[in-house]
Amino acid sequence: MSNGLDVIIIDDDSAACESIADIVNRFYSWGDVFVFTDDEEAALYCMNRKSSIAIFIVDVFLADKSGFLFLDTISGKYKTIHDDTIMITGNSNDDVVDMCVAAEINHLLEKPIRPYALQLAVRAIASKYMKFANRLLKNKDFLDECKNVIGAFNGDPDLDCPQ
Repeated sequence: MSNGLDVIIIDDDSAACESIADIVNRFYSWGDVFVFTDDEEAALYCMNRKSSIAIFIVDVFLADKSGFLFLDTISGKYKTIHDDTIMITGNSNDDVVDMCVAAEINHLLEKPIRPYALQLAVRAIASKYMKFANRLLKNKDFLDECKNVIGAFNGDPDLDCPQ
């Protein structure tokens, strides 16, 4: 298990999974890439991970359920999952776009996936974490301010924040 920002790919088509993983592995170095063709196995893996942050690449139409239902299954642990997901589909239409909008998912790519489009989508998600971490490392005042905010959240029982 890596200590980085992992990419988790879920698609019931093993060839699509491997193709996407190959593309991501060409440019991604901030974590590991995990591939699942079984959504139940993916959900079990995700719920048992130590970290609750990852980048997800999920097929809209999985064998047993929709990709949106898969995301809902693990959303209790992954609070930013909808911001951190790239939905993929071989059959895009207005309904799929509407489902993405309703789920607040901002990245939708059509298969066959163009490598540059996938790279830009993954980098868009990763960059928010990298920029935030960089700002924490370079600015002690900002780090102290974040510690104070987190401390305030943890001390207030009326706020719904993880301990």
